[in-house]
Amino acid sequence: MSGKGAPATTGPVDATGLDIVVVAGTWHDVITDGLIAGAERALDAAGATWRLVRVPGSFELPVVAKAALDAGADAVVALGVIIRGGTPHFDFVSNAATDGLTRVAIDTGKPVGFGVLTLDDEAQGIARAGLPGSQEDKGFEAADAAIRTALVLRALRQAQ
Repeated sequence: MSGKGAPATTGPVDATGLDIVVVAGTWHDVITDGLIAGAERALDAAGATWRLVRVPGSFELPVVAKAALDAGADAVVALGVIIRGGTPHFDFVSNAATDGLTRVAIDTGKPVGFGVLTLDDEAQGIARAGLPGSQEDKGFEAADAAIRTALVLRALRQAQ
């Protein structure tokens, strides 16, 4: 985690009229709750309408994200925590979540803010969760990316 190369924000955005669903896993609740709080800060600051849907884990994020977008949401913010263990399970779940969410975005043509943390240990998650003392706020960043991408797509559609 370096934080180097992070995009400079281009100021506040107006997400009035956007309907966004935050889909969050339930594993590692301290970290996940921090990610959700960060997403909430971004969505509320932008004026988006949003709701939270919880799923068992990161593996389930893609199917629920697709269902939310198919039901009319303008964007999804996917939040999850996957911590490496001593088996290949980490690789399988990380790849499935990442590939699945990418496919959802491409198949639906709608943004998926990617806030799935793939970590070696819990300390890395605490550092990224937007908690007091954290170095990064990945929940905020994922929601902000979803908002900004949804606005770009809206502008492109209106220009046609």
